[in-house]
Amino acid sequence: MSRSAVKILMGFYFYPRGGSAHVCEAIATGLEQEGIEVTVVSGSRSDAAVWGLAERFFEGHDVRPVDFSPALASDDPLHFSGPAGTAPMQASFEARPDAPDPVFASLDDDAYEAQVQAWTRELRAAGDPDVLYLHHLTPINAAAARAFPETPVIGHIHGSELLMLERIARGAPPEWTHAEAWAERMADWAASCSRLVANSPEGLHRAAELLDLDPDRFVLISNGFGPDFAPRRIDRRAHWRRHLVADPQGWAPGEEPGSVRYEESDLQALEGTVLIAVSRFTEVKALPLLIDAFARARLRFEDRAALVLAGGYPEEWEGEHPLQTIERLEVPDVFLAGWHSHSVMPAFFNASDLLVHASPREQFGQVLVEAMACGLPVIAIDRGGPAAIVDDGETGWLLPPDDAEALADAMVEAVNDAYERKRRGARALRQVSEYSWERLRPQLAELVHEVAGEGDERPGSREPAAQP
Repeated sequence: MSRSAVKILMGFYFYPRGGSAHVCEAIATGLEQEGIEVTVVSGSRSDAAVWGLAERFFEGHDVRPVDFSPALASDDPLHFSGPAGTAPMQASFEARPDAPDPVFASLDDDAYEAQVQAWTRELRAAGDPDVLYLHHLTPINAAAARAFPETPVIGHIHGSELLMLERIARGAPPEWTHAEAWAERMADWAASCSRLVANSPEGLHRAAELLDLDPDRFVLISNGFGPDFAPRRIDRRAHWRRHLVADPQGWAPGEEPGSVRYEESDLQALEGTVLIAVSRFTEVKALPLLIDAFARARLRFEDRAALVLAGGYPEEWEGEHPLQTIERLEVPDVFLAGWHSHSVMPAFFNASDLLVHASPREQFGQVLVEAMACGLPVIAIDRGGPAAIVDDGETGWLLPPDDAEALADAMVEAVNDAYERKRRGARALRQVSEYSWERLRPQLAELVHEVAGEGDERPGSREPAAQP
């Protein structure tokens, strides 16, 4: 098989809104630049404005959206059976009360089968690939086995699936009534992959242990940043005026984007040092801890500083919403910037001075390398991906987990010592080049060609083949 002939079908089960969706898009772009033909089959939500639309998110690629909106409008979203181009509502690795996407571990066998049948149809309609590249471990894996039983599979582990598996291993909550069945399915899906991609050494070993697989089955390929993430001159005042005053996207619990807005006078706080955090509002991101640390640190700042929270997909949050934390602690100079397209994030980083990331269980930390590529130093937790990415004392600060006082101390040092902050930012910019997609894409292409050449040497599943 010539290298130019390889066709892959890339499966992304969720509607695009998190870091793994950005990785999926970047990998599709990189493989296409290496001469590989890519078709993306992705979940989508036509009822969620532009952000949930797969065709918008993966614009420029051959994308086949699978719309969850008809299921959400039905009487039974999880058992929905609709026409081509639709599927039952996705499930989630996270448990968020009243969310439209319940945790996988709560879905019964009938709901699981409805998922697999719909995705089998959608994969078959997308073409006949040489390789399947499947992100996360989801019902798409089972559907791929039915649709293309002889086609080799690359599985990409992002980390959120590992959090659910770890929770099951510790003892699932009572409402996770089908936890063991889902843990077994995910292990079987992983076992049937020809190769599995992990993006950090810690993530690789976590996945190998949780999925009961030989670590040699995994390939270590980190996530990366694109060429738009680079230092640039920017009118900071104009940037923050646009995104916080003129066209705000911050939102309060149960309200629409733009429900949190600011006045022109509030922008004075952003004339000093700007700390930025970028993430979804999930429990693992530890945003209440981050806000608490900022409240402590600001009492010791020599000059005024601001904390900007960018992200938080509309209507999605776990635990205490950041706005509730801000109000409970009565802490000023914290701004909710809302959810934004990935394409504008370089501007957000260049309008800031420092990235703060309080998550203690980050498998990689895509946002870290993107911020560093824009010349920002990083405050992060000395665990998982951040521990491998950040050089403590040189490109940022690494701290123990769940320690608001240590986090506050690092903020104080970074804000009060501009020389040291800029020195670490300059070193971050020099050292982060190894994480550019430009350097990583040949590794991905080599993996695809290797798997494509294996034919039927792929491993067998540890369960009987599903019936079509």
